[in-house]
Amino acid sequence: MKKIVVGFLIGITLAMSSFATAQETPSWVKETKEQKDKRMAWWRNDRFGMFIHWGLYAMPARHEWVKHNEKISDEDYQKYFERFNPDLYNPKEWAAKAKAAGMKYVVITTKHHEGFCLWDSKYTDFKVTNTPYGKDLIKPFVDAFRAEGIRIGFYYSLIDWHHPDFPYDGIHPNGPKDADERKAANEKRDIKKYQQYLKDQLTEILTQFGRIDELFLDFSYPGENGKGHNDWDSENLLKLIRKLQPSILVDDRMDLNDTDWGWDFKTPEQFMPAEWPTVNGQRVPWETCQTFSGSWGYHRDEHSWKSIHQLIVMLIEVTSKGGNLLLNVGPTARGVFDYRANERLDGMGQWMDYHNRSIYGCTQAPDDFVAPRNCLLTYNPQTKRLYIHVLDWPINALRLPGFNGKFKYAQLLSDGSEVRFRSNNDDVTLDLPVQRPDVDVPVIELFLE
Repeated sequence: MKKIVVGFLIGITLAMSSFATAQETPSWVKETKEQKDKRMAWWRNDRFGMFIHWGLYAMPARHEWVKHNEKISDEDYQKYFERFNPDLYNPKEWAAKAKAAGMKYVVITTKHHEGFCLWDSKYTDFKVTNTPYGKDLIKPFVDAFRAEGIRIGFYYSLIDWHHPDFPYDGIHPNGPKDADERKAANEKRDIKKYQQYLKDQLTEILTQFGRIDELFLDFSYPGENGKGHNDWDSENLLKLIRKLQPSILVDDRMDLNDTDWGWDFKTPEQFMPAEWPTVNGQRVPWETCQTFSGSWGYHRDEHSWKSIHQLIVMLIEVTSKGGNLLLNVGPTARGVFDYRANERLDGMGQWMDYHNRSIYGCTQAPDDFVAPRNCLLTYNPQTKRLYIHVLDWPINALRLPGFNGKFKYAQLLSDGSEVRFRSNNDDVTLDLPVQRPDVDVPVIELFLE
């Protein structure tokens, strides 16, 4: 993933790009709006996925951008490659944890910015099969998660700090800082060769592992010292992706944001939009990727971990704004989840066991429903049920302004017990038990008229 200091985060994910003029729709783009809606239907229903950031950076355990942050040379970074051996790796355990947490799909870093590949790519030697571990990591991963009924997504970095033809730029950890020196050094690097490398590797991961449901390409940073759609050959790259996996969902980080065909969903990273993101005044599909702490990769000494309650509320809030939550785990160098990650996955799973009905298939409530104080609303348009997530449990009663005549029955979702109610003009008052239900965030299910 990218660092906040790159500076384009919020604007590139929630607004239209301003590079040059809007591109014309290519002739190979033939999908209708109805076809796209059908292609994305599973994703809109599932709402909750697991992100996994794993690579050599799990060994220094100081952030996935450690090579950049500490300006580590290729020669010094090699010590991690020569010792990488995740001997405790058991993808079946990972898949079981994701399923128990209520996650319906997964996205794993096949290659991050460091350039290290978790599969046996024939286009590089910088891959897991050349480490002491010596085996492909992706095939058993895909098999394990599919066996649990979890859809498969791949993250693939457009950036590659190890590749000899990846031109130096403003964020490259080993490139010259002087612009003239960088320009001279780049004369020995061929972006066309690197573009072919991207196509070759994406062809591998999109043909060797069966159906892939989501592709998270990361990331563009256009400008004089960055890289954008021309550097990646984004249009032709996307054309290839669509050909290889026609049903796949692709994120918005290829610098094609001034088009309506160059992306499927927006990706606000590490922040919560104030409302459902829009483009040209229209609500668009969106997925926020978030971490348990401040790092994507395993960071042993990072301690700003979110609580289970914060994470549950985050999932609810994302759903209440029509979005998806992709929540990240950074496995250790030995191939297991950190105990802090396990605690949070377990906690979220306990809540989801009884309340997933308020998440799966749900979206933002209709505009004529206003959330009561200290509450978040989600709505299932198929079952016509509204869910009130009570963040601060009131004493005896919860007032619902303007709800009179809009529902016919109410119950606590955790145990299915009836909640009686009374009307007063346009408002409704729910008669609640004094004692708060013994769940992290209580939910009241309303059966609408």
